[in-house]
Amino acid sequence: MDSTPSQKNLLRLRCSVQNYDWGLKGHDSRVARLYAQNSGSETRPDIPYAELWMGTHESGPSFVVQAPRASNGVSVDDDVGVSLKKWISENPNVLGDKVLHNWGCDLPFLFKVLSMAKASSIQAHPNKELARTLHKAQPDVYKDNNHKPEMALAITEFEALCGFISLEVRKLTDKELLVLRLEKQYPADVGVISAFFFNYVKLNPGEALYLGADEPHAYVSGECIECMATSDNVVRAGLTPKHRDVKTLCSMLTYKQGFPEILQGVPLNSYVRRYLPPFNEFMVDRCILPYRASTVFPAVLGPSIFLVMAGEGIMHAGSFKGELVTEGDVLFAPANTEISIESESEFSYIELE
Repeated sequence: MDSTPSQKNLLRLRCSVQNYDWGLKGHDSRVARLYAQNSGSETRPDIPYAELWMGTHESGPSFVVQAPRASNGVSVDDDVGVSLKKWISENPNVLGDKVLHNWGCDLPFLFKVLSMAKASSIQAHPNKELARTLHKAQPDVYKDNNHKPEMALAITEFEALCGFISLEVRKLTDKELLVLRLEKQYPADVGVISAFFFNYVKLNPGEALYLGADEPHAYVSGECIECMATSDNVVRAGLTPKHRDVKTLCSMLTYKQGFPEILQGVPLNSYVRRYLPPFNEFMVDRCILPYRASTVFPAVLGPSIFLVMAGEGIMHAGSFKGELVTEGDVLFAPANTEISIESESEFSYIELE
């Protein structure tokens, strides 16, 4: 019997983890816990688990799980097939006409979970024209030719530096404390002083921040869902031991002043909030279902990726009927697929579409 997943079915995915130095270590990291559930791997207490990647980017690809979930609720971990990117290239209709027309035969978005113990680099992401130039000139540093607008949705209290403060704004006490924290994390790094002229943003769980091309930022601490266009291009200038390209960063920034907009999400029903950044590659739905509740996600024109953050539920979609989904499960849904979910415990998940 052919075990290749149907184009009309949901796909279970095995995803990639990034062990960047700024990540939370061991079981303190939500990334580590989700990755362990998703892959069946053991969590090492001495290793930082920084980012869980869900998508098709070659720096952290996802793979199709070909075996169904067993009756005891455990997937067969060894039965992992082709990459999601390859499967989509062989089944392009799953993307829907709109995505194929606008972005070609690939996912237009990349989905991540971040767990931060200390600040990431001061950085910005190039616009499309600059991305093409940088990739052509330094393909080993700038890995693709796409832009990277992104959004961070807090799942714990989350801190970030973002954009330039207005000249009349002073939050000096908090800034001075932050500078001391950053200096301990990155001694003698000139990027520490960026805290004085960037906006210091604190997000509560469920709040989101979006960042367009050429906007300076650095995530400081906490855990979040990060969504972006399919790209891994980063131009760095401080708070990092990695490659810095200060000249390029300074030349590309918008230097726009003012505090960034914080997204609260728009309620779609009692359980679901939608976050709509001002770009076309993706939108995000966050769902929290109480015990024995249910909800329906109407079919959309493009593909979706679901991440189960906590709890367990029963999912129905096409021939994917009555399937148990639990914490750490990641599922790919083709375009034009209606999905319904019934919770078996308090249940939360994120959908990127």
